[in-house]
Amino acid sequence: MSAMKKFINSPETMLAESLDGFAAAHGDIVVLGPERKFVRRRLLEPTKVALVSGGGSGHEPLHAGFVGYGMLDAACPGQVFTSPTPDQIVEAAQAVAGEAGVLFIVKNYAGDCMNFEMAAEMAECRTATLITNDDVAVESSTYSGGRRGVAGTLVVEKIVGAAAQKGVALAECAALGTRVNAQTRSMGVALTSCTVPAAGTPTFTLGENEMELGVGIHGEPGRRRVKLVAANAIADEMTAAIMSELVPTGGSDALLIVNGFGGTPLIELYLMYNAARRLLEKRGLRIARSLVGNFVTSLEMAGCSITVSLLDAEMLAFWDDPVRTAALRW
Repeated sequence: MSAMKKFINSPETMLAESLDGFAAAHGDIVVLGPERKFVRRRLLEPTKVALVSGGGSGHEPLHAGFVGYGMLDAACPGQVFTSPTPDQIVEAAQAVAGEAGVLFIVKNYAGDCMNFEMAAEMAECRTATLITNDDVAVESSTYSGGRRGVAGTLVVEKIVGAAAQKGVALAECAALGTRVNAQTRSMGVALTSCTVPAAGTPTFTLGENEMELGVGIHGEPGRRRVKLVAANAIADEMTAAIMSELVPTGGSDALLIVNGFGGTPLIELYLMYNAARRLLEKRGLRIARSLVGNFVTSLEMAGCSITVSLLDAEMLAFWDDPVRTAALRW
């Protein structure tokens, strides 16, 4: 097995050095909290509902890359593939909370759910919690009961972030996020593993002609390991699995995201988008909005996920509202 090759000084300091670089590069948008426990908006807006998310690092730009106008108010980065601690989350919430309260947006993994739940009990501000679970690959997650939260999380963060920006109240923001999550489904496929810096060796191994269909964003096993086939066939299986879970009405508007896991070039991601779009249009969907690129990654894993989100008029308008973050802006 080949040695790990990464731009790194030491696994122990990697996250701290990366966060320092992120905060310096995007100092017009974000600032780091004390002891790098969280990243928050530089310009706080105490009259609106504050959105706080977080999770293990290694999925960049999720979540810190989505902190800014029209999206998150703060994000808590855990160590690589490790949940943030309750004290991180509490400090983030209290740093950005105003009178309108705080909405926690949490991906469905046991550690994340437990630590955000503890933080909600400890925080001295009004909170509500929204859990994302858009992954159709497996019925139950390796990390918790129920389905994993993956790239659909960014759809929730963007749409609810726009609503909060417009002054929508806490309970209504939570209800909107629940609706978006229910209308959003994702599935991933891996062509290679990734290597967690502290481990130094790949999380799993795939043969030269193998792929992991339904892989999780931490390298969790998916539906099955199969022989590598043409991109159209991969897109067909992924979109079929997604659409078996969504019930669109005739001519439904949809958002289509093809998300890279960190090691796949854009030429391939756009090819997958082309395949997925054609298949979804054949099923009667109207692809009203699109996003292609690396948004919810798994370090340097080669592979991608497809996310389909059915959009009603209100959700579509919130998606189109201005956003200004390190990783998403229009």
